[in-house]
Amino acid sequence: MLEVIDLSKRFGGLYAVNGASIRVEQGQIVALIGPNGAGKTTLFATIAGFLKPDGGRVTFNGEDITGVPPHEICAKGMVRTFQITQPFSRLTVAENIMVGVHQHTANRREAREQAWEIAQYVGMGHLFDLPSTELTVAGRKRLELARALGTRPKLLLLDEVMAGLNPSEMSEIIGIIKGIRERGVTILLIEHVMQAVMSLAEQVYVLSEGKLIAEGPPEQVTRDPAVVEAYLGRNAAQLLEGQGHA
Repeated sequence: MLEVIDLSKRFGGLYAVNGASIRVEQGQIVALIGPNGAGKTTLFATIAGFLKPDGGRVTFNGEDITGVPPHEICAKGMVRTFQITQPFSRLTVAENIMVGVHQHTANRREAREQAWEIAQYVGMGHLFDLPSTELTVAGRKRLELARALGTRPKLLLLDEVMAGLNPSEMSEIIGIIKGIRERGVTILLIEHVMQAVMSLAEQVYVLSEGKLIAEGPPEQVTRDPAVVEAYLGRNAAQLLEGQGHA
């Protein structure tokens, strides 16, 4: 469904992403992980059309979408959420979700009905007519997800949807994401919370300093010495192995 081939993005002389290749098959949940500053969000933004790559290409459902504007990519069925939630502050929860729904219908009544169904699905039915400015962090995360779902995505790119949530809220969002996949939506997610990665992802890619350093099932990737070193520092893998034998 999604194929990212040798994608690169630089700012000045610095490569934020350097030759990254990712493949996401239809129906999968795939995770992109890595330490802070690894280039994950830049990679997401480049895939989704918010940044133009300096090299490589992106195909979606067999079509080359490299450099295509985000609104056109959204219309094709790929939409992303943002790590820092950005609801339309002067709109209610309902109206925010309707912004996404209006991607495929101009009828306001129909858009509101669809927004109501989505709000109920993500657990925001009781907040439907609340001003978005009154939402908690968890509420804004759900609204970001609901607004993206309103566009009827085929592929959903989730950028740290678990950030700032407590364990109970996190568990609820994990359940919602599993349900979204069961509805036929493929998911590529950036996530720091390894509990979520282990619960959700079938395939994991690890980015460090702009380069992919590992890929595979989550259980395999988390034991990779290069991944341990990227997260914990030089020689961490050897130290952990030594402690295991002590």
